[in-house]
Amino acid sequence: MTRPEVLFPLFAGLETLPGIGAKSARALGPLGVDRPKDLLFLLPHAVIDRSRRATIAGLALPAVATVEVEVGAHRAPARRSGPTRVNVRDAGAEFQLVYFHARGDLLQRLLPPGARRLVSGKVELFDGVAQMVHPDHVLRPDEAADLPAHEAVYPLSQGLTQRMVTRAAAAALARAPDLPEWIDPALKAREGWPDWLAALQAAHAPADAADLAPTAPARARLAYDELFAHQLTLALARRDRRRARGRETAGDGHLRARVLASLPYAPTGAQTRALAEIAADLARPQRMNRLLQGDVGAGKTLVALMALLIAVEAGGQGVMMAPTEVLARQHHEGLEPLAAAAGVRLALLTGRDKGAERAAKLADLAAGRIDILVGTHAVFQRDVVFADLRLAIVDEQHRFGVAQRMELGAKGQAVDVLVMTATPIPRSLALASYGDMEVSVLDEKPAGRQPVKTVLVSAERRAEVIAHLAQALDQGAQAYWVCPLVEDSETLDLTSAETRHAELRALFGDRVGLVHGQMAAADKDAAMARFVAGQTRLLVATTVIEVGVNVPAATIMVIEGAEIFGLAQLHQLRGRVGRGVGASTCLMLYQPPLSDTAKRRLTLLRDTEDGFRIAEEDLAMRGAGDLIGTAQSGLPRFRVADLDRQAGLMAVAQTDARALIETDPSLTGPRGRAARALLWLLDQDRAIRLLSVG
Repeated sequence: MTRPEVLFPLFAGLETLPGIGAKSARALGPLGVDRPKDLLFLLPHAVIDRSRRATIAGLALPAVATVEVEVGAHRAPARRSGPTRVNVRDAGAEFQLVYFHARGDLLQRLLPPGARRLVSGKVELFDGVAQMVHPDHVLRPDEAADLPAHEAVYPLSQGLTQRMVTRAAAAALARAPDLPEWIDPALKAREGWPDWLAALQAAHAPADAADLAPTAPARARLAYDELFAHQLTLALARRDRRRARGRETAGDGHLRARVLASLPYAPTGAQTRALAEIAADLARPQRMNRLLQGDVGAGKTLVALMALLIAVEAGGQGVMMAPTEVLARQHHEGLEPLAAAAGVRLALLTGRDKGAERAAKLADLAAGRIDILVGTHAVFQRDVVFADLRLAIVDEQHRFGVAQRMELGAKGQAVDVLVMTATPIPRSLALASYGDMEVSVLDEKPAGRQPVKTVLVSAERRAEVIAHLAQALDQGAQAYWVCPLVEDSETLDLTSAETRHAELRALFGDRVGLVHGQMAAADKDAAMARFVAGQTRLLVATTVIEVGVNVPAATIMVIEGAEIFGLAQLHQLRGRVGRGVGASTCLMLYQPPLSDTAKRRLTLLRDTEDGFRIAEEDLAMRGAGDLIGTAQSGLPRFRVADLDRQAGLMAVAQTDARALIETDPSLTGPRGRAARALLWLLDQDRAIRLLSVG
């Protein structure tokens, strides 16, 4: 797909812009500016009022002022490092212009005594004297029109000045063509959004703080363009995947019936619904690409196994992948009794399998003697070959990139993919990260799951907590004690897992175990195994137990330093208890006094166990990048759109993009062609490639 000719000037080198040489072009790189078009989306983050006034008299200082002055005498510095002072007078007051390290001859040329000049900058009082240190602008009266009444302030990186970026952005803007409209006309009218070019011009010329807000019509429109282009890419990927031949995988239900008969309870409505959606996808000739989102303890394991059994019933194999060895082992242990009830062969493959044992597993897998494989990303290795892989389930998706998702899909012939996440994701972020996927949500707790009583306790009452714990342990209870650190820190006033373990072991002896992320994998697994078997009753741990650890007998969770954990993390940790029949308690120990934010976080957790409500609050409090950890989130980086504040626009963009692809799959109609220009402008190369092959 070729780039529209009208966009060529925006894709030229940066050096073609006035005032930009090789050095300043390099300096623009860290700002994400490689071509003139990138300057269109480098929007001002502040605005300075440069409107003219007659005098600084009566101004509440410090303040920015723009006045015409008559230049008086220059006073050279008293000592070499001192400043040069230039006396000036406006229509009602005298003040000084102050310059450090200035060359006298240059200052004389810039500010000749007796001449009139327009000066603009910050005026402050120093020892009772009004001063403007290093004015931002000094102009002759005939150049006054060059200074806008409101000056946009752009982000800078080392080696750039405001003047350079302002000039370059204006030059890029002058190259922007008036493009045909790609937004649905009814939507544009309803929102009151300007045309694309008008929106760019307005966004680069803010008159006040309101023009910088995400809700300003020009900014909202440009943000929508970005979200729409992103969703268009995902919609094209979804269309492409739907076109890709899948295999129809339908089972007769005999293995699933055996598992259901072995369960002491019936699946929840949400589990039944999710399974029906997955089964329908598997039976279609297109490849499945579905996200299964479930809150802590919503019963994803059962749904996953039932989906894998459909593949086995159809004569194929299934694989389930977890991000860590601990989780892979847990999945294997959780699935084993169910697989046994169904009478299918389940195997575990991790990086720890070596030599003859590994070779035997691989031979069984290739021969089809293993029905379901559970493993870490070791299942990606080239020598892992399946007889007939039908379904791949990936657990904790945000730790696997989209590229790995595709690599896994290439393992079998048109493999169906189901992604599971135990982290409830706010809808806007789910659309940003998984907009190409269909979504099933488990929003009910299985029967028998106990609500967890959550109590906030000041750290000053720790002795009471330990006394209660002693009583509970004597009565046969099992408990977790989570610390934020592995070792004591000089900078943080927090007790580490190692110190707390030593203290509790002195009280309770061998009943206390320890597990943290810096232990060798074998030691970690052994410590977990002792706790699962009930040999240790109290497990002191760091957040390594946050995801997936399943010990139904554990009914008490103590979280020390609760105020420093994030909402999602606290919710996940609390989810480690309440998994069995006993009533469970989560004690959040905090160091008083609590900040307002920490108080809001902990109170919310005390009041609700709804992971989706907690996730929405978390997004509102922390922002998208922090919520999933920007580095590993796989979240797109938006230049204008703000996912925290413009979450609602993402859903509109998805609906709009999918509707456009339904009616104009190859984007050849008038609106489709306009949308192609947008994809070029916003570097949606993946979409452009999909259109080229499509």
